[in-house]
Amino acid sequence: MFADSPLEQLGDSLGFADVSTGTVALVTTTLLLSAALAYRKLTEPKVQGITPPFIPSTIPFLGQAVSFGSSPIEFLLAAYEKYGPVFSFTMVGKTFTYLVGSESSALMFNSKNENLNAEDVYSRLVTPVFGKGVAYDVPNSIFMEQKKMFKTGLNIVRFREHVHIIEEETKDYFKRWGASGQNDLFQALSELIILTASHCLHGREIRTRLDEHVAQLYADLDGGFTHLAWLLPGWLPFPSFRKRDRAQREMKKIFHEVISKRRADPNPDDDMLQTLIDSKYKTGRPLTDDEISGMLIGLLLAGQHTSSTTSSWLGFFLAKDKELQDRVYEEQKQVCGEGFAPLDYDQLKEMSLLDRCLKETLRLRPPIMTMMRMCRTSQNVLGYTIPPGHQVCVSPTTNHRLPDTWKDFDKFIPDRFIDPEVANSEKFAYIPFGAGRHRCIGESFAYVQIKTIFSILIRKYELDLVDGYFPEVNVSTMIHTPTNPVIKYRLRHPDIKI
Repeated sequence: MFADSPLEQLGDSLGFADVSTGTVALVTTTLLLSAALAYRKLTEPKVQGITPPFIPSTIPFLGQAVSFGSSPIEFLLAAYEKYGPVFSFTMVGKTFTYLVGSESSALMFNSKNENLNAEDVYSRLVTPVFGKGVAYDVPNSIFMEQKKMFKTGLNIVRFREHVHIIEEETKDYFKRWGASGQNDLFQALSELIILTASHCLHGREIRTRLDEHVAQLYADLDGGFTHLAWLLPGWLPFPSFRKRDRAQREMKKIFHEVISKRRADPNPDDDMLQTLIDSKYKTGRPLTDDEISGMLIGLLLAGQHTSSTTSSWLGFFLAKDKELQDRVYEEQKQVCGEGFAPLDYDQLKEMSLLDRCLKETLRLRPPIMTMMRMCRTSQNVLGYTIPPGHQVCVSPTTNHRLPDTWKDFDKFIPDRFIDPEVANSEKFAYIPFGAGRHRCIGESFAYVQIKTIFSILIRKYELDLVDGYFPEVNVSTMIHTPTNPVIKYRLRHPDIKI
């Protein structure tokens, strides 16, 4: 499991799709980082205490990059079996310490940001996409204020309105599918998630401008979330970096125009955009147009990953288990009536089977494979001392697959969640949206969005796998999407309009 692979596999395993255009820059950066790493090793202070077990590698600088990049979950589970719940390894000049299982994971989720720091890890990745002055580009205290502003706008009153918006967007979108056929489910749901999230979270003004050009801008921004962007400086001349930066400038310009018009509107809509315009920091300072733009871009793109990936996997799990799919369809009739009247928020809450299917999808296919923090001060866990400079990681996917925690851990069994305490049997055994102070603020909206979309989709279509093919996980991307996600579908009732 931990044998070194050939160096030439690195590009594929880490998803470096456009490395060839910047090979010189990459090699130069690698040499500089190798020298810096060697110097740091010679000068760093000695650690007091027992450090975590270390997985050795004979490849300088790269370390376990290829082995981890090609099969990350298998790598982590094998390391857990061999080394226990806390272990370290190097990868591309950095040392990673993984916390596997509930007991060790508590360190991350109960930590303070000054000890295990998020900005040190994520700023390089997200700041070029969201922009300066928001999220991980600001002190944690400011980011927490920005998150509270979001929470003000993500409330049940708004969710009740969102259900109707998402339902209409979904019905309109799937008109293009026709009576039967095959289609790329991930692409379709990614497009629909952008449409519904933009309408609900950005407001009608942005939604009306969401044409193919703007959709491509979102795609180029989204293309900035890569291993390449996380590992290497943003000024390197890779095509994905240039597309990301250009899209960021254009999207900011569009948002600024919309915000300016909204500020001048004497009767503005009551939505997230207006919430941010009306919000103020504790100092009394309102948000600038640039801050609002960056926060709205971040809100959409962060949630888009979760919802599009999760909803796609949900579709394939239901297509694979036709009996379960029929039960989900019958639940729609039981909750909403044979005539399928327009959905409402209270009906979504009653769809317990669909809810369990979504929970189980998030268990087996959590969209974020690893959550990370930079260790700034020595941390003690299970008898080990983690030194400053280590990147401390928890993998939801790994925690969700531990056989000593989950019975039949590798099987899709939604009814395991009939017992509401299953997910809480161990505090950090189930963490698709993080936990504690680090829990995702968009979790409730994601449930509303996905359950509404699938209510409409499963009422209209019967879903099938194409020639029995269930997608493999694409581990080359930071979000674990389905590979070749084509699904077969046909109308359930061709004579009934849904």
